[in-house]
Amino acid sequence: WPYFKRQAHIAPLAVFRIVFGAIMFLAILRFMANGWVHSLYIEPNFFFKYEYFEWVKPLGSIGTYVLFIGIAISFLFIALALFYRAATISAFLLFTYAELLDKTNYLNHYYFVSLMVFLLIFLPAHQGLSLDALRKKRTKQLIVPKWTIDAIKLQLALVYIFAGIAKLNYDWLFNAMPLKIWLSANTHLPILGSLMNESATAYFFSWGGALYDLGIVFLLFNAKTRNFAFALVIFFHLTTWFLFPIGMFPFIMIGSTLIFFSADFHLRVFNHFKKQK
Repeated sequence: WPYFKRQAHIAPLAVFRIVFGAIMFLAILRFMANGWVHSLYIEPNFFFKYEYFEWVKPLGSIGTYVLFIGIAISFLFIALALFYRAATISAFLLFTYAELLDKTNYLNHYYFVSLMVFLLIFLPAHQGLSLDALRKKRTKQLIVPKWTIDAIKLQLALVYIFAGIAKLNYDWLFNAMPLKIWLSANTHLPILGSLMNESATAYFFSWGGALYDLGIVFLLFNAKTRNFAFALVIFFHLTTWFLFPIGMFPFIMIGSTLIFFSADFHLRVFNHFKKQK
């Protein structure tokens, strides 16, 4: 197929690898620093297992911390592209193992991270802006198949589109549920707190969220609307991070969205910072 013969500069893919790996590294450090490793994976006496994954067992106190330290190091090595292939395989296996320990800890973005890092195993994201390229000169390759960049875009698009489709139900659109409940927990906020109990606010977020998820990808793919779309991405995810306890996921999505920008954009930004030194 002609499409699979098309090539592109590696810059968007390399930047995605750096941003994704760095944010996940910080996310794991944050998870450990907040004591969640102990409270969620060591302290409980019983874990709810996923079907077919009953064999995934707790590793004890030391083993669990070793597991999460291994996850953090793996994502750091992904960001640096140091022993990239081993790092991506390690990150996928270790992170997914931790995710499968107890289904009560399930979050959508954990599943997304597992899918994304699994995809990275097969992509040449380490061939530019990487330590592997410095270690092995033959690894450096600035031109890659275009589909390797589009594969990441497709995965991100699926996250948004399926989230939008999931919102197309009577409760979400016409009862503004569960946002009426979720938003009411934020009445303590200064200035905006009084609005959180208003039905109009819940309906605004319900319809706005559905429209955002269903439309943002098309705005990102269009070069003419991409800057506006990225501003929406930042606003939407920072708002959800401010209002709801969803961890580092908003920052993962903001950083990942940079892959929709052209290679020229990434190279201009890189050259700008290079000149500042």
